[in-house]
Amino acid sequence: MHSIAIDVRQLRHVYGTRVALDDVTFDVPRGEIFGLLGPNGGGKTTLFKVLSTLLTPTSGTAAIFGADLRTDADAVRRYLGVVFQHPSVDAKLTVAENLWCHGHLYGWSGAELQQRARAVLARLGLSDRETERVEKLSGGLQRRTELAKALLHQPPLLLLDEPSTGLDPGARRDFMQYLQQLRDEDGVTVVLTTHYMEEAERCDRIAILHQGRLIRAGVPAALKDEVGGDVVVLQTPAPELLRQKIRDRFQCEGALIDGTVRIERPRGHEFVRDVVDAFPSDVTFVTFGKPTLEDVFIHLTGHRFWAEPSSPAGVER
Repeated sequence: MHSIAIDVRQLRHVYGTRVALDDVTFDVPRGEIFGLLGPNGGGKTTLFKVLSTLLTPTSGTAAIFGADLRTDADAVRRYLGVVFQHPSVDAKLTVAENLWCHGHLYGWSGAELQQRARAVLARLGLSDRETERVEKLSGGLQRRTELAKALLHQPPLLLLDEPSTGLDPGARRDFMQYLQQLRDEDGVTVVLTTHYMEEAERCDRIAILHQGRLIRAGVPAALKDEVGGDVVVLQTPAPELLRQKIRDRFQCEGALIDGTVRIERPRGHEFVRDVVDAFPSDVTFVTFGKPTLEDVFIHLTGHRFWAEPSSPAGVER
């Protein structure tokens, strides 16, 4: 099989006059967990729909294991297992019944379908739940049932749209562990959209989407290293005045983020001490720490992940 699971080049999609994807280019090697990270309106869902063959892009190219999404969609779909953001299991059916119904769509029945269903349920730790109605399961187990459906036909690529939405932090960690097992033990390639930073941290690589554009892609740790040093955040009654004072005194430029002064600086603890000593009446509260993925987003865009400014004209949110 092709060594590149997904190959996207200069992908663009427009809804009327609204730009949802703008010149997006990336690739995903086989056997990788790849995260598409971005706030609501960043373009994640549109990209997911394109990759799952639900949308035809306005321009550009995309291929799944070498099969072109435009010209060979049927071949692409054979490679895919898809988990949508909103549940697609029937809550009134049992776990096993959901898989049997799904298997019938692929033309399977009898012993072959039972064998496939039992294998995937065992793989996801659901064998003891197969006779329970889905509505009786916890959110985490319902999500694993969704994943079991997607894996029933043994696809080499899983596409997941916000797969852990609505799950508590513990269930999200468990779900990511199952995805890592699928990668390590079965060689499954996983591509997921997410707005959870801790989920993105556990991906092999991520692509950060912002207002329809891919602004950076790479290993999470390497992206955080790009920020440089520690991140110092200063609360003050007069942010612009304090920023000017710091610029004049320490020859470094701060950014105004949500009424605070944010500075990227090596040896942040020493810098905090020096700023407080220099301007004790101007600083009301201060934090510092190693960069997070949200700091990466701020570094690249100039504003917080959850507090974006109004979109430029023509950009979808």
